[in-house]
Amino acid sequence: MSSMTPPMTAAPVASQTSPLVMRVIGACALAHLINDLIQAVLPSIYPMLKANYGLSFTQVGLITLTFQLTASLLQPWVGYHTDRHPKPWLLPAGMVCTLIGILLLAFVGSFPAILVASGLVGIGSSTFHPETSRVARLASGGRYGLAQSTFQVGGNAGTALGPLLAAAIIIPYGQGHVAWFGLFAVFAIGVLYALSRWYRTHLNLFKLKQGGQATHGLSKARVTFALVVLAMLVFSKYFYMSSFTSYFTFYLIEKFDLSVASSQLYLFLFLGSVAAGTFFGGPIGDKIGRKKVIWFSILGAAPFTLALPYVDLFWTSVLSVIIGFILASAFSAIVVFAQELVPGNVGMIAGVFFGLMFGFGGIGAALLGHLADSHGIEYVYSLCSYLPLLGILTILLPSTKGV
Repeated sequence: MSSMTPPMTAAPVASQTSPLVMRVIGACALAHLINDLIQAVLPSIYPMLKANYGLSFTQVGLITLTFQLTASLLQPWVGYHTDRHPKPWLLPAGMVCTLIGILLLAFVGSFPAILVASGLVGIGSSTFHPETSRVARLASGGRYGLAQSTFQVGGNAGTALGPLLAAAIIIPYGQGHVAWFGLFAVFAIGVLYALSRWYRTHLNLFKLKQGGQATHGLSKARVTFALVVLAMLVFSKYFYMSSFTSYFTFYLIEKFDLSVASSQLYLFLFLGSVAAGTFFGGPIGDKIGRKKVIWFSILGAAPFTLALPYVDLFWTSVLSVIIGFILASAFSAIVVFAQELVPGNVGMIAGVFFGLMFGFGGIGAALLGHLADSHGIEYVYSLCSYLPLLGILTILLPSTKGV
């Protein structure tokens, strides 16, 4: 990839989507697919770990919390530091950490060791997301929504494929077969090494250290307030999403008496709809404005989330697909909106919002696990159904040119 000719910042529209630029973005998306596929193995084997080690729902939530917090706490710092001091080598280095974590997960024999393995996978994620998100943006030719959504949809596709592969490779044969996913990590290390070479040879073309000048005309206080509103929207979105990623299989097994393998297929449908929603959300935001996409995505899911706890299995599957598609369409718009509010801090903003995504998801998983132990898994879905109503906060976002 180091032989690619760089996209010029003043390039005409025709060259902004040239194969060379999209090749870099596509490689970022592929690496994201593998990264999140590996991460999706963890919640996919929760029922097996719960049975093997006699875990409570609270302990299952703590596994997610450990992974999510290590993934979230480091990301803003990594992004802030590399905005000013780019570190291309972090791209493959983060995946090496993920590889160690997934191999450890295959062979551990205790709950504390599972937490250590989860933490290592989280640390790998914390270096991967801000750096690779920046590379995708640098190769975007100005089409930031397209680049962000393409990058993000790779991750969503990996998250969707993870449960299917876990059902085929791990569930029938046992925990040791988690090690096979290390092969994906080895391949991703190669992809990320190639990306790091492209990144290194093109650093001189991008004013990473100086950053850009804000053109939205908003005061610092107004920008800070807008970022807080965006963070609240991410909270409502990912707190609700964590109820699916961590507990949807348990919900289906308990309420509809499904097998573990069958419940994974329904989870795949949900995660597949998340990938589709993410893919369409970014380019639509480029065309009609990000604020409109955010309005539709979070508040628009509310009628369906409110109905979900009261329907049969068929309608549960239908509504879960609709909810996944609508909710997922906002994340690319939220990240690009925030990056345009604070130009020159692309990595830090990506780190903050990916960090919030993981952090809220982890806290949600731990809290919802405790609620599932004390009140039952169905109560969790009744309670969470109201979260998308927080989408009304979108009215507080400023209207700025281009967003």
